[in-house]
Amino acid sequence: MSVAALVSGEPVLVKEIDEREAQLRATNLASALPRPHTSEGRQLRRWLTQLIVAERVVAAEAAARGLTASGVPAEDTVVPDTAARLEIGSVAASTLADPVARAVFADVTAAVRVDDADVTAYHARNPMRFAAKPVVDEQGWRSRPVEPALDDVRERIAEHLLAAARRRAFRLWLDSRCAELVQLSPGYEHPGDPRQPDNTHKH
Repeated sequence: MSVAALVSGEPVLVKEIDEREAQLRATNLASALPRPHTSEGRQLRRWLTQLIVAERVVAAEAAARGLTASGVPAEDTVVPDTAARLEIGSVAASTLADPVARAVFADVTAAVRVDDADVTAYHARNPMRFAAKPVVDEQGWRSRPVEPALDDVRERIAEHLLAAARRRAFRLWLDSRCAELVQLSPGYEHPGDPRQPDNTHKH
């Protein structure tokens, strides 16, 4: 049987990539996907391979740590918007659809902290980030936004920075674990690997 990758020596079969691609093409996203057997279509299969091996790495970590889906954060608190998904990366973000993966996320990032200097510096760089929304009067005029005092938004800034720091820590952890545990077969390299022929990203 053809093998797309090994995760801790265990094979990910090409058949699994085929099945995942077929599932994706059966959804309402199908019209936006590249045609099979094209350069872009092969890149999609590489991305699916990355997702499957990442899911396996995360599942193995959950088992090793004795983690379950009980009491995990909701997906929209971990990756609340498009910016957060871009920040953490599409593969890591997609793994977090699974509650067990979010248990790993919570455990891996539990020690991440943000200090007060970071909060102060962020407010200095982005003084209007958490300003109150302008009030619209009866004539449709909007009030001028007012820069909030640091103490009024300190907690919100700290939450914002901590969430971003935890996403970054999880992404780095997942990248590191995949580098340690995953071997990719020819044709199933990372989509961004400059050595594979379908990578068209140039500098």
